[in-house]
Amino acid sequence: MSNTIHILLITLELHIPYAQSLKEKRKHIKSLRDRLRAKFNASVAEIDSLDDWQRSVIGITMISNDRRYLESQYSAVEMLVMEYRDVQLVQMNREWQ
Repeated sequence: MSNTIHILLITLELHIPYAQSLKEKRKHIKSLRDRLRAKFNASVAEIDSLDDWQRSVIGITMISNDRRYLESQYSAVEMLVMEYRDVQLVQMNREWQ
């Protein structure tokens, strides 16, 4: 009997309106990354726009044998990011493996 493994990759494109330097941007992004890791037990990394002060692209990866669970986690990630006051969600995408 084989179990199906589902891998979800979430890509967040973010605007950081209050960042006036890379140091400020990194502070906001680190806080958000830490929050996402703690709440969702997910792998989280900044994957693009590393040198742009007010833009960031973050990748989040989760794995489970229950696709419905991951779909609910996708919605929960969206809610957490929307409530996070230091960044604005520009775009959010998901890919399944």
